[in-house]
Amino acid sequence: MVNKVIIVGNVGSEPEVRSLDGGRKVTTLRIATSETYVDKFGEKQERTEWHNVVLWNALAEVVEKYVHKGSQLFIEGSLRTRKYEVAGEERWTTEILADNIKLLGRAKD
Repeated sequence: MVNKVIIVGNVGSEPEVRSLDGGRKVTTLRIATSETYVDKFGEKQERTEWHNVVLWNALAEVVEKYVHKGSQLFIEGSLRTRKYEVAGEERWTTEILADNIKLLGRAKD
């Protein structure tokens, strides 16, 4: 079985970095991917999809140093769905657990 995701997109907000017990770091960020298509009326349309991405340890540190809102990234990883609770209500979220990233575009000053 294969659980592999590859996306190229733009970071939607500043990455959220947390340090855990034992010095481990985890970073979460939102990536937007967009596609354009022509609808049945011949009009050009754009659809944007938002992805939650989780990065651990060394990858989290790279993102903390070099990635900001608007950065373009190549993300490779796997899908993970998990359950959590808010005010007693059960909710689900699907995330990309990144195992490889590449910073794309020009470096900013």
